[in-house]
Amino acid sequence: MELDRIDRQILEILQQEGRIANQDLADRVGLSPSPCLRRVRALEDSGLIAGYRALLDARKLGLSLMALVHISMDQHTPERFENFEAAIRVLPEVLECLLITGQAADYQLKVWVRDMDHFQSLLLGKLTRIAGVTGVHSSFVLQHVITRTALPLDAAQG
Repeated sequence: MELDRIDRQILEILQQEGRIANQDLADRVGLSPSPCLRRVRALEDSGLIAGYRALLDARKLGLSLMALVHISMDQHTPERFENFEAAIRVLPEVLECLLITGQAADYQLKVWVRDMDHFQSLLLGKLTRIAGVTGVHSSFVLQHVITRTALPLDAAQG
């Protein structure tokens, strides 16, 4: 899908204000409501807009510790990776699971837990028990310097 200037404006605004009313969005991009809504629907239908979500405050939910966990696997086979990924998908503490290169690890996880006891339970009771996991290295986040959900549209193609 080719994006013009107005499509990019719509995407920028929706990334920052996902609950903006169509009338307000139309006013901000210089369209009337009907064409604006058609463009938003086309962006949704194309898959560029993958969904809308509420961003929650982890600390207010009692989740005070974020960790980045590097996981090393014993074998680099599709079956071993599929098994690991299936086991990780069911753990609600895991917000991201990335298959990575350039490190001693195969995966990087971003996890949120209540405290160190909760992390220990996750680590020893679940992560290290997944077949094929041979190494775990954890780093704890001291401060969020930048937290973004908006993608850099000016750096994207189209």
